[in-house]
This record gives sequence, structure tokens and C-alpha cells, in this order.
Amino acid sequence: MPDTAFSPLPQGHIRVGGAPEGFDARVLLRELESGKPVVHVARDDKRAEAMAAAIRAHQSGVTVLRFPAWDCLPYDRLSPAAEISATRMATLTALAHGFTGEFILLTTLSALTQRMPARATLKGAGFAARLNQRIDEDALRLFLVRMGFTQTPTVVEPGDWSPRGGIIDIWPPGQPAPVRLDLFGDTLDGLRRFDPVTQRTTDQLKMIELAPVSEVILDGPAITRFRQTYRIEFGAAGTDDPLYEAVSAGKKPQGAEHWLPFFHETLETLPDYLPDATFVLDDATPAHHADRWIQIADMYDNRREAMQAKGRVDSVYKPARPETLYLRPEDLDVALASNRTLHLNPLPAAPGPGVIDAGGRIGRSFAPERQLEDVSLFGTLADHIAAKRADGGVVIASYSGGARERLQGLLEDQGVTGTRAVKRLEDVAKGEVGLAIWALDRGWEGPVGKGRLTVISEQDVLGERLIRGKKKKRRAENFLTEAQALSMGDLVVHVDHGVGRFIGLETVTAAGAPHECLALEYAGGDRLFLPVENIELLSRYGQEEGLLDKLGGGAWQARKARLKERIRQIAERLMRIAAERALRKAPILEAPRDMWETFAARFPYEETDDQLQAIEDVAEDLASGRPMDRLVVGDVGFGKTEVAMRAAFIAVTAGKQVAVIAPTTLLARQHAKSFQDRFRGLPIKVRQLSRFVTTKDANATRAGLTDGTVDIAIGTHALLAKQVKFAELGLLIIDEEQHFGVTHKERLKEMRSDIHVLTLSATPIPRTLQMSLTGVRDLSIIGTPPIDRLAIRTYVSEFDTVQTREALLREHYRGGQSFMVVPRITDLPDMEAFLREQLPELTYVIAHGQLAAGDLDERMNAFYDGKYDVLLSTTIIESGIDIPTANTMIIWRADMFGLSQLYQIRGRVGRSKTRAYAFLTTKPRAKLTPQAERRLKVLGSIDALGAGFNIASQDLDLRGGGNIIGEEQSGHMREVGFELYQSMLEETIEKLKSGKADLPDALSDDWSPQINLGVPVLIPEYYVTDLDTRLGLYRRLSGLDRKVELEGFAAELIDRFGPLPREVNVLLRIVRIKSMCKAAGVEKLNVGARGATVEFHGNRFARPEGLVDFIKARNGAARIKGDKLVVISEFPSEADRIKGAFSIARDLAVHAGAAKQRTD
Repeated sequence: MPDTAFSPLPQGHIRVGGAPEGFDARVLLRELESGKPVVHVARDDKRAEAMAAAIRAHQSGVTVLRFPAWDCLPYDRLSPAAEISATRMATLTALAHGFTGEFILLTTLSALTQRMPARATLKGAGFAARLNQRIDEDALRLFLVRMGFTQTPTVVEPGDWSPRGGIIDIWPPGQPAPVRLDLFGDTLDGLRRFDPVTQRTTDQLKMIELAPVSEVILDGPAITRFRQTYRIEFGAAGTDDPLYEAVSAGKKPQGAEHWLPFFHETLETLPDYLPDATFVLDDATPAHHADRWIQIADMYDNRREAMQAKGRVDSVYKPARPETLYLRPEDLDVALASNRTLHLNPLPAAPGPGVIDAGGRIGRSFAPERQLEDVSLFGTLADHIAAKRADGGVVIASYSGGARERLQGLLEDQGVTGTRAVKRLEDVAKGEVGLAIWALDRGWEGPVGKGRLTVISEQDVLGERLIRGKKKKRRAENFLTEAQALSMGDLVVHVDHGVGRFIGLETVTAAGAPHECLALEYAGGDRLFLPVENIELLSRYGQEEGLLDKLGGGAWQARKARLKERIRQIAERLMRIAAERALRKAPILEAPRDMWETFAARFPYEETDDQLQAIEDVAEDLASGRPMDRLVVGDVGFGKTEVAMRAAFIAVTAGKQVAVIAPTTLLARQHAKSFQDRFRGLPIKVRQLSRFVTTKDANATRAGLTDGTVDIAIGTHALLAKQVKFAELGLLIIDEEQHFGVTHKERLKEMRSDIHVLTLSATPIPRTLQMSLTGVRDLSIIGTPPIDRLAIRTYVSEFDTVQTREALLREHYRGGQSFMVVPRITDLPDMEAFLREQLPELTYVIAHGQLAAGDLDERMNAFYDGKYDVLLSTTIIESGIDIPTANTMIIWRADMFGLSQLYQIRGRVGRSKTRAYAFLTTKPRAKLTPQAERRLKVLGSIDALGAGFNIASQDLDLRGGGNIIGEEQSGHMREVGFELYQSMLEETIEKLKSGKADLPDALSDDWSPQINLGVPVLIPEYYVTDLDTRLGLYRRLSGLDRKVELEGFAAELIDRFGPLPREVNVLLRIVRIKSMCKAAGVEKLNVGARGATVEFHGNRFARPEGLVDFIKARNGAARIKGDKLVVISEFPSEADRIKGAFSIARDLAVHAGAAKQRTD
């Protein structure tokens, strides 16, 4: 036993023995009976979450507040995450306003030992408003700025706000969703909560209360106080001090919270806020606190030294003294002096002065039985349950609903009957067995209510389980819509005129009415104005640079025609491949039901929905009798391998062999290891083939494959060699296909004619992505992150020597390894010098693509085996290596990488239960290009997403995709731009599928009717002020044509921006008229006061007899004149012109056979 277990406690503190984790919630609930608040101080945030789950399992209806610690390190250059600050402030504001009584506050040691703004400051810092009350809008705006809210065009996360005329959207801290305030003059006319994804209202509210978002409150006095203190501490600030400059200008820079004491007159502690609360501390808290204090003081000293150092690369950082923000161990004792304080301890304790025993004991572990193959694990469990049932209740805590059902089935097989699902521990009487969903780490037994209870956790029985809490997902689509937005200066492609540059929206007066147009610039400075309702003729070029076309030149049409032909050939080839596959037969593979269930139960994670769907799809494909060709796209570490293992299991139990092919020996080694672990104890033989296997083993494996004794072979392209013969190959699994060369791909194609093929990829190259998008290849996407992979904390900041040094050392001292990645081989020497000078205590190894393959492999494998602390490399590590001990990643010059590259690289860390950190650093004091800035911003915001897929699609946008079956990557793309190419290809395939491919021009319907009614067509600027939002609305509008869709769109506009102005109503009618014209083949429709003229596309009408009927029905008011149709009628007002245009377009559509009678 370490002696810290019973080190003496401060005077007046009480030790509570016999309180193992999970049972200790009873100690809190017992303390709560006194009617005063109870504060539980956990070691870290994971332990605090576990305590919250335990409280729920023990008793319902307990009020629980959260007070999380900052998720950044002391003296960081970063601010805590918006959500965390918001939760902290919401809790503090409630406490400052006198919230008390029976509640439990869950916090952590870091949060308790840090000072916070005083109660008096927060009392005056709220803002409340009720419906129909008068509001001072300027005061509200000032409040939002002062309290740290960020102004954005659309509100997407807590702490954002967005003003739009009389409507203000705010996402108040601590609220589940943002709120929309509708002001009529200065009265609060409407107050509703809305969904940040769709921006539509979800419910109505009566009142709103706003708390500050950040602990730094930037009002006049605070800024003055900061400037004075800063000058006293550090002397006059030079011009190169970004922090001082930003605060002086009234802006809150990243990381300003670390100078909290400079902004406030006094700071307080948590016990000040809760003078009568009981504090319950985790085991060994005093020792942890002492360690933490030493670390903080150390960090401070490092930064003081760095500040005085001469040869600094990074911008200046002047640290505030540690005792001004953090509590020293002796300060904490003083702070807690007047509160009742308990220290939990899992081990039994003999009661005495200052010591009590809660009566809980740690439960039995089944680890020994798990290792033995001849002992039935579930049999032992059944005996244990039977023994414990005699003197009390038994609860088995599972990690998820699915796991609970499986366990119930497995226990019934062992003869344990009468199990039932329970929500609370109290529901289990003596002799009963309850099955609860509760992610408990270790089981325990102890007194609960009136009886005794034994709780067995799934982990005790099956070993490490990992679980995911349901996180709020920022929907993936959001990103895509954000990324697809057009912005000023983007290159766009106009279907008829080619590549131009979009330079902004301009309002042009046409036929006496304002009409909003997109201004495009072409070669030689020519300009084209495209009416907003025809915006669908534009697509993004997808490249940042390119040559502009000349307006009216023939070059573009020629390029387009050439490409059409090529696209038709590609499409036909694809259709042929798909058709041939549909005709081929492949063996039907199915696994025996009972074996399948047991195999599934041994998976140590809870499957995510997407994963289950992918597994189901694969199982169906294998049983269909046609060769499977499925692409599983899942983010790095999202459980694609498990899908592959289940597929392999089905194939092997159906008597076939499986080949798993990976691009590098390291990956092959990893797969071999994970397959061997997963298939251990089953009569299935897994062997690997690669350069890392001795010749003797390799020969044995080849022989085994030929005579059928080896079931699963895992290897590099060595498996593709001609001398490898399979006795009965049934399934081929290809990992990270994008890294194989052409010849290997061809060899794979030969192998795959009538066997099942499963391809796994993390960031599909645009080619595979396109192939899947166009419906020729089956695709399963795993987009949900797996269990407990704590999202990687991503920091985007300038390179800071001290921060980098600390990050690497911290990883080293927690027993892990780190990656340092640079964009070019020429950057390696600089970083190597940095490691040598700043971190002599760490060992490092260098890897890059110019090393001989064998040498590279040796180095990677040595790192994998833990022989080095740091791997300094170029982007070579993006290809799927999985090193669970490596959890810190430093990327130098992150602005030089592509998005999916950054994403892939970042996905190398965070593969285990430990929190991972990725530092994307940029060159100090260097300006970034707007694109680089956008990329880093996206990465910083996609903490929680399985965003590989979205990123691939977004990267497609930034880089352009390639031809899907040839090797001519992005040539075609460059000719017409990515979006147009994609849509041309999809259309051609659709047409080929429906058998209309004989049309000489498969893409002739890229035109858009021009409508001129002399009415204003625009979304006025006063209605939607933000340019990007307005463009996005135009782009969405161009894709709508049905009445229902348009009405939904109008409802959304009213909801987001207020009542529709007349111009927008007109715009919506025009879009409707346009869709009718398109159906009728009308290319131009002009309506004036005396009548209308109609021109048809290609000068033909779909049903000439229909046109005759139309003319007859108009009783002489319509006639053909040249190649125009003229309709004579009086349309004096705008409203008449719109109605007239609609009726003409509708009747023509009906006569062309394209619309039903009265489709209005």
C-alpha cells in the first residue's frame, strides 16, 4: 500500500472508508439529507461524469449542477472551449443569485483550486427580458459585447449572437438551443427557441435570462484595470504585445482568461459561493493538489525564463503570477476551513476520531477466469450470482441496451432465470437479479436502502469495455453547406460561358425594376450579370486559381463538347462493370446463428448505429449470391476493422478463406495483431505475410493457403504475388485502397471478378467517393465516432516553444509517445534542432518518404514498439498507422497542409482511452492566406465529428476530384470545374441507366429560362444583411421547384428574418414560374403592360398539337410571329403581369404534356 493512502488530513476533515467508486454516491446522498448543498470534487472530468451516472442509478430526481474546469492548460495561449465557459458561468450566476438548498454540485480538483470572479460582479451581470416588455436594444448589444458573446452571421454554438435588423439570435450559455428575439420597435414582440441546424423555430418562450459567457468581462473599468496591472507587473508594453493591444481595443483575444486577476478587483473561490455546503473530495486529493501546484509553478517559471530569453522565435508571452489565479495547497485548507469536508477512500477503514466507514466493499473480478480457455466464464458468473442472491439483491450493470440484452441471453443459457431490467438500484429486492444500464468500471457490494446489494459490472466479467456518452452532434451537413457557400473572388463556371470570377452581388435596373444579379468577371475584364433566379447555371470551379475564359469565345463550348463525349465513355464503362457484376454469381455465405452471437458479444465496444448498419449491409451482400463490392468509409478508428472482422467471420465459418491486404507492413502487422486478438479461442487460423515475417513462416503460410489450413491471411501486396495460391478464396478485404499503385490495383481487379470484395477507407479519394456518389458501387458510411474516444482537443495557435516543450514532456511523463509533423523534408532539420536544444531528455526518430522502404519500415516499427518518444516525420504518417500510446501531435506550419491531410494526420492520435491533444501551429507573426485560415477554422471546429467523409467531400471542393476509373486524376476537372463535372457525370449515368443514352447530347438540359416581367427580383439587403447568407439562400432557392418546397422555404425565411417583404414574395413566384417554363421548354418569357412574348428552347415545342390547342384556346389573342409566340392581353399592374405570366407558363406546360391540368 502506498503511504499516501492514509496520510494525515487537515484539521477537522473526515475520512470516509469503505466507499468504492459507484457506491460512494450513497455517501453524497446521505450528506444531502441535511438539506444543504453537497459538492463532489472529482479527480478529473471523466470521474465527475461517472459520479453523475452513479447518482442517477441510486436515486432519481436529484438536482445536479455541473461546474467543469477549463479544458486548457495553465498559461495556455488558448481560451477554454465556449461550451465549458458557458456551463461554468451559468452555474456561477445561479449561485451568485442565491440558489441554494438540496442539490449536488459536481466539479473537479482543477476547478476548485482556481479563483473565479466575485459574486458581486456576477450579480450585476445578468440580463433578463420578458415577452411584450420594453427593451433598450443598444443596452442589450452592449451587454452582449461586454459579456464575451461572439458576433457571427449565423448562430452555431453557445456564446454566439447574430443581429439582423429587428431580429436578434442569441445562444445563451447553459441553454440547449439558441433563442430568437423579435423586436417590434423597442418592444420584445416574439421570443422563441430554434434549431441551430435548420434555423427553424422549435418552441415559444415567455422570458429569457442571459449570463456572461466568459469570466473575462470587458467593460470600461475592467479594461482600465487590466492596462494598469499589466504595466505595473511587466513595465510598459511594447508594440509587439498582441494581448495588450487587443484588450486595449476592447477585443477579447484568445487565452485572455489566463490573466483573469488583471480584469477583476477581487477573485473568490468556490467555498465563498457555497459557505454552508459539504465538500466531498476524492481519494488522495491533497497529494494530487500538491503535484498540480508544483506543475503550475513550473510552467510559470518556464514562461518567465522564455520571456527574458534573447533568441525567441515566437511572439511574447508575459505570464501572470500563479498565486493570483490558482490556490496553493495551504490556501485551499484556509478556503475550506469553515465547510464540512469529507475524503472518500475505497478501502475499509476502522472507525475512530475523524474516520468513518460507509460499508461498501470492492466487488469480485473475473479476470483470472477470462484468461483460461477450459473454464466457462459465464458458468462462473452464474455460480457467483447464485451465491450472492442468498443474502441480498444482485444487479448487473451493462454499458448499453444492446449489451444488456446479450448478457440476459447468455445468462439464461447458464440457467440464471428471473432477470429483469431495472432503472434504479432500489427496485431490486433480496434474491432478485436486476439488469441495469450503467457504465460502471468496477463492481461493488454494500448496504443499499434496507438490504444488501451486489453490483457486478460488465467490465468485471468481459474485461475493458469502452462506451460513448451521447454527444450533441453538429450535423455533418452543416459543414458542407458552410463549405459550399460561394464567396467573393471564387472562381465559378457558367454553363454557357465557362470559367469566370465571382465579384459580388449587384442590383441592375431591368425594364424599370431593380433586379439583383451576380457579377462575373471574364478574361479581358469583360463582365456578365447573371440574374439571381438563374444561379443554378453557376457551379464552383473547385480550384483556387485557374485561367478565365473569354466571353463569347468558342474555346469553352469546344472543351465542353470534348468532355461530354469522354464522360459518356466513362459512364458506359462504369455501367458495364456494374452490369457484369450483377450477372455474376458468387457463393452465398452465412454464419451459424449461435456462433455469430457469441462472436458479436466479444466485441469490447458498443456498436454505433452506422456500424451496425454497415455490418448488416455486408452480411446481406455476402448472403445475396452476387459478388459484393462494397466501400466502407469511416473515419480513422471508427470501427471499420470490426466490420471487416465480422465479414471475415462469416466467410470463414461458411468454409471460405479470407485475404486482408494493407498498403504497409506496419498496417499489416497491426491488422494481424487485432485479428489474432479478436479470433483468439476460436478454431480459426490467422497468419500474416509481409517482409516482417521470417522466410520459414512465410513459406508455411503460403503452403497453408494452398492446402486450405490457413483461414485468414493478412499481408501487404506480397499476398498479390503470383506464387500465392488460395485453396478457396471467398472474401478479399482491402484497406486504405488509395495507397496502392496502379499495377497492384489492376491485379486486385483480376482477383475480384467473382469473389466478394470489401474495401475500407478513411478518407476516400475523390475517385472512390465519386464512384459511390453516382450509385454504381455500394457504399456504407460510418459517421458516428466510437465510444469514449475523447474527441481530440485541437489547438490552433502560433508555434510557441514553451507550449510545445511542455506538451511533449507531459506526454512523455504520462507514459506516451508523440508525433511531430512537418510539411516538407526541408523543414526537418529546423525541428530536429528544436528537439535537440529544447528537449534533450527525449529520444526521437525521423521518418520521411525518401528513406529506403526497408529503413522506413524499421523506424516505424521501432517507434511502434515504443523505443522512441517522438516521431519526427513528414506527412508519411497519414496512412493509417495506429499507435495507441501516441496521444500528442504537433503539426508545424499547419497552414501548408490540405484539409483531409490535416484530418488524417490528426486522426493518428486519440486511439485509446487517454485524452489526445493536437497542436496545429503556424509560423509566428506570419500572415495566413484566407484559404488556409478557413481550413484551420474548420478543423478547430470539428472536434466531435466523424468528419472524414465530409472532409473528403469538402476537400474535393478545395482540390477537385479525378476521373473515376482512369488514372487521369484531375485533368478533366480542371477543364470544367468540379461541381459541373460531377453533375454531368451523374446525369449521364442516370440517362444510361434509364436507357436514354442515345440522345446525341446527354447533357442538353443545362439551360435556364429567362423571365422578364419588369418587377423587382431580389432579397433586399435590409432583410438579409449578410452577403454570404443571402447568396446561400439564392443557391438553395434555385434548387426548389415544387409549391410545397417553396412554401417551406418562405416559412423558414419568416422565421429567421421576419415577415417577407414584397420583393421576396415576387421572387418566390418567379421561381415557380421559372420551373413551369422549364417544364414547357420556354427559354424566354417577356411580359409587359400590353402582352407577352414567348421563345422556346431550341425553337421547338414538345407537342406541336398542344401548341395549336393553346393558340385556339386563347381565341385569337395568341399567334406565332417568326420564331416567337405572342400573347396579346392587358397586364396593367405588376400583380397582373405576375398572374398572367404564371397562367401562360402553366398552360404551356400542360399542353407540352409536362404538367397536369391546374398544378397550381
